[in-house]
Amino acid sequence: MKIFLCCAAGMSTSMLVTKMEQAAVAQNVECEISAHSVAEFEDCITVCDVCLVAPQVRFKFDDFKREAEALGKACGLIDMMNYGMLKGDAVLAQAIELYQSR
Repeated sequence: MKIFLCCAAGMSTSMLVTKMEQAAVAQNVECEISAHSVAEFEDCITVCDVCLVAPQVRFKFDDFKREAEALGKACGLIDMMNYGMLKGDAVLAQAIELYQSR
């Protein structure tokens, strides 16, 4: 499963990516996780399975979700508390749930 987190510049989510990777190792979940800016969405959604949109760019969520679903991909909005508290396990669980329900 390939997951990408979409934020304003692709940098603020890098800490969350690290926490998610740690959670994936602990749970023995095989996945690739990366962070990218909103400008990279079009390129990333074609090669990834799940897009998680950061709270600071939630205004783009409806457009991203529509595009993702048209390609058979999953897209979700990261909970603000999980994002702010860097709860990698919770965000990983969200990604897995989205992946399985698409």
